[in-house]
Amino acid sequence: MRAGLITTKIGNSSLFNSEGKLMHVTLLKVDECIVSKIKTNDKDGYNAVQLSSIETKKDINKIKKPQRKNFTSLSIDPKKISKEFKVDEDNLLEIGSKLSVDHFKKDQFIDASSISIGKGFAGVMKRHNFSGLRASHGVSISHRSHGSTGQNQDPGRVFKGKKMAGRMGGKKVTKQNLKIVEIDNKNNILVVKGSVPGKKNSIIFIKDSVKK
Repeated sequence: MRAGLITTKIGNSSLFNSEGKLMHVTLLKVDECIVSKIKTNDKDGYNAVQLSSIETKKDINKIKKPQRKNFTSLSIDPKKISKEFKVDEDNLLEIGSKLSVDHFKKDQFIDASSISIGKGFAGVMKRHNFSGLRASHGVSISHRSHGSTGQNQDPGRVFKGKKMAGRMGGKKVTKQNLKIVEIDNKNNILVVKGSVPGKKNSIIFIKDSVKK
């Protein structure tokens, strides 16, 4: 287990693979990720590497003191995002080390985490893929409703976690087994096959795939 990267989602695009088939991809921009802190098993109870990336417009005096100490000791401008990645003891990095797109390889599988796009209050057909009721005579205006939700006299209540209408999206989502199809070292861009959670310009945390 090793450190991942902090990236920014540029947007979606498409390209042709070696077989001439059109492929939908997501472009991820990698700003320089600097190791701003490390945690060891002896001192903190686990091994981890903290990465800091993406320039911020905040003044150094407006940064919280613990982060300010890290940035001033490294003699770097304050960063917008700091993210901790749990690693094995062999993969601990030195403070001040820099990671870029070369951290990953072409055709490698990764896991991507971000906050999904918020859809607001959604019904059960959109939120849980319900089929809805029959749109026939006598159904009134309830074609897209979820129908009955309660139980009989025993237990006589609605169980927690029942699939119902509610707020959709806006939660942390991890998409696994995404393949890196191209690496643009000149522009520091990773080209990932498929879709990645989050909207345009959102922060995406990527790391080696757990399952592959």
